[in-house]
Amino acid sequence: MSIKTIALAAATVAATASFASADSYFQFGERLESGSVLDLGLVRAESAGVVEIYDYSKGEVGALLGTEAVNAGANTDVKVNVGIRPTMDVIALLKIDGETVAERDFDVDR
Repeated sequence: MSIKTIALAAATVAATASFASADSYFQFGERLESGSVLDLGLVRAESAGVVEIYDYSKGEVGALLGTEAVNAGANTDVKVNVGIRPTMDVIALLKIDGETVAERDFDVDR
C-alpha cells in the first residue's frame, strides 16, 4: 500500500469521524428532575439517530434505562421514558449509525 493510499484512507476516516459530531450536542444543563420520563430539552443531531440513557451511578456506563429516536437537526423537548424513577446519576449518549457522537452526564434530583 502506497503512502498516498494510506494518507487518503486516513483523511477519509478523519472526515467521517468529524462529520457526525460537528453539530451534535445536548443543550440542557447538568441536572434532571427524577421521574419515569426524563426531559432532556433540546438535542441537536447532525443526522437521524437515537438517544440512549444509561445508569451512571458508579461513574461508568451501566445498564440501559431507555431510548428515544431523534431526527437530523434540532429536536426540541426530547423526553426519554426510562420506566422507573432513577435514583442515581445517568448519562445520555447520542448515537448516529451506532457511533456515539455526543454525551452528557446528568445529576438526577432525588
